[in-house]
Amino acid sequence: MRVETDSNVNHSNLEVEPTQTLEDGAIKHVPVKKKTSCCTGLKVFLLALSFSYLCKTLSGTVMKSSITQIERRFDIPSSVAGLIDGSFEMGNLLVLAFVSYFGAKFHRPKIIALGCCIMSAGSILTAMPHFFMGYYKYETASHAVLSVNSTSSLSPCSVDQNVTGVSETLSEQPDSDCVKAAASYIWIYVLLGNLLRGVGESPITPLGISYLDDFAKEEDTPFYIACLHTVAMIGPIIGYLLGSLCASLYVDIGFVDLGSITITPKDSRWVGAWWLGFIIAGITNLIAAIPFCFLPKSLKKQKEENNDNISSDLSKIKGDQSRHHKSENHQPVKWSVISKGVTALPAVSIGIFLGGLIMKKYKMGMIGATKFGFGMSLTAFLITLTHFFVGCENHVVAGLTVSYDGKPVARHETSLFSVCNSDCKCATNQWDPVCGDNGITYISACLAGCKASTGHGKNKVYHNCSCMEITDSQSGNTSVILGQCPKSDDCSRKFIYYTVIQVISAFFHALGGTPLYVTMFRCVHPELKSLAVGLYTLIIRALAGIPAPIYFGALIDRTCLKWGSSSCGHRGACRIYDSDAYRYTYLGLIAGLRLPSYFLAFLFYTMVKKQYQAKDPKSTENGGQESVPMNKEANSKSNEYLSSSSVVERESRI
Repeated sequence: MRVETDSNVNHSNLEVEPTQTLEDGAIKHVPVKKKTSCCTGLKVFLLALSFSYLCKTLSGTVMKSSITQIERRFDIPSSVAGLIDGSFEMGNLLVLAFVSYFGAKFHRPKIIALGCCIMSAGSILTAMPHFFMGYYKYETASHAVLSVNSTSSLSPCSVDQNVTGVSETLSEQPDSDCVKAAASYIWIYVLLGNLLRGVGESPITPLGISYLDDFAKEEDTPFYIACLHTVAMIGPIIGYLLGSLCASLYVDIGFVDLGSITITPKDSRWVGAWWLGFIIAGITNLIAAIPFCFLPKSLKKQKEENNDNISSDLSKIKGDQSRHHKSENHQPVKWSVISKGVTALPAVSIGIFLGGLIMKKYKMGMIGATKFGFGMSLTAFLITLTHFFVGCENHVVAGLTVSYDGKPVARHETSLFSVCNSDCKCATNQWDPVCGDNGITYISACLAGCKASTGHGKNKVYHNCSCMEITDSQSGNTSVILGQCPKSDDCSRKFIYYTVIQVISAFFHALGGTPLYVTMFRCVHPELKSLAVGLYTLIIRALAGIPAPIYFGALIDRTCLKWGSSSCGHRGACRIYDSDAYRYTYLGLIAGLRLPSYFLAFLFYTMVKKQYQAKDPKSTENGGQESVPMNKEANSKSNEYLSSSSVVERESRI
């Protein structure tokens, strides 16, 4: 039999299938295995989503690392700073449920692109108050003294003859500033910008994860999620480095003479260039939106791509088996190639990545994943408890933590005045610390009883300080310099111990993160995946994200030893905390919240174990192969496979 072909047909856009002539003369078309590109739509989406995860965690880390600078810049307590930090969760909560339910019905990549653009706008809005406000005026006593007499020999202590002049200068200037400060509350723009960033972040996780799970192989979903969270951990690394760099730069850099600044980054009054990090984060989020604009609304399911040209049930089963063996043979190669790309990442990234690989390798089902995830979380919690035994001592500050002769005092017995400075007319609401050779920090040169000064700017030195004479100073020097006295080397060593404990704890917590996340994801019907992730995030935001920064900040405020004063004379940001009270309050609150959660975790594990063992008593608990599928989608696929097998068996018998 001869097959005629039309010579006028354009073969450039057609793929001619090879033919095979049978014995009876018929022609059989042999199926052709399509060539797949290494850069498929799903892989492009995974890369784009990973970069958006990196950008959103970068933005969040910039906010976390800048919250102290914002607190000082706007002279607000920690509770208000916590409200600003929690505004992200508020914005996320406003639209999360709506986006999670209705977003899956529309073009998910374009909705994610819109979210990235909104995050970019929110980050830039957060930085805008810096350009609307005046220059930062930090709290110092020397400004008041120099406004009366600019000579360097003026005594900080003996200002009896100039007290009236100084008080007049201090009372006239703040009045105009107070009117501006009371009318503006410009920190609200920072809150609104962070809230807007939360609105933009809401569609990324639920729509992105559901898009991946819809078009990826079922066994690859945990691995893809682990990859996402691993790449996302690069964001905090970059964010904290960026935040540290910005904090080391003066807030008004480029606009003021840095030589006239008398404070250093170690000073509690220092405000870094907090706004610069938000500008950079806004630009990166805008770049992250670009790839999603060119991605399709839907993709072809990965598992169905190789079945297009196979019509019979027998060929379909053989194809599935051959692909299964092929994937098993190539699995070690994937492990080695992927693990070479994460060796430079920190322990948290490795933990998330290993959690996904362990779940895939041992084919964990519901029972195994739940047991493994909660076990790792409990291990991390027990390691975290050792933080209680690692802490630095308080700053040695005369009148706050020690007496003027250097002896420790209780918190309720503090007094800023002593015999050595009783003749000085000192303001008690100012914070302009100086350090003596005796290792004691004094709140101001006036409270140190200093009679003279030399130099200017950061090199200013105060001499003949009477409060230095009542301590056992080995050098006999009665001069002090600007700034707080540094802590001992033992504090730096304990910080290393604290960091090591934190890294180990975070590794175990991250190791169980992916199995628990996938467990939540597989407990629901396939069509409710986006809603499930959205509700999960919504509950986290409502019960933890919004209230936690506020009540944590309120409790931290209770450990403050010395409050600063704003330009209006009102209470500003805290200048020094009680280190021991801070540690026990912060860590104790965390432990008190986490401990009851493990009772709920045990209850959840009992329910999962009872439900899935009731379906199949032979299912295992150790994370091995479980005969019970993780959702109805897998159940339908297994039923289809079994029905196809029975048909083939009947045909073979005939």
